[in-house]
Amino acid sequence: MKELVEVIAKSIVDQPEEVFVNQVEGEKSVIFELSVADDDMGKVIGKRGRIAKAIRTVVKAAATKEGKKVIIDIQ
Repeated sequence: MKELVEVIAKSIVDQPEEVFVNQVEGEKSVIFELSVADDDMGKVIGKRGRIAKAIRTVVKAAATKEGKKVIIDIQ
């Protein structure tokens, strides 16, 4: 799933080399810390957070197979 977050974020931003994803695993949850360049922050979040919400929805759908809760923290 880390790769999924990375691929989605890199396809949206202008500076894909500045995209970093850190994965923090818990017992029943996984936190993905997505870090992008300051100039690309607006592109990842989108108007009224629509892009960020779409990314979270796709990753949560992929996580249902593993039975874990997924949290995406955009930094």
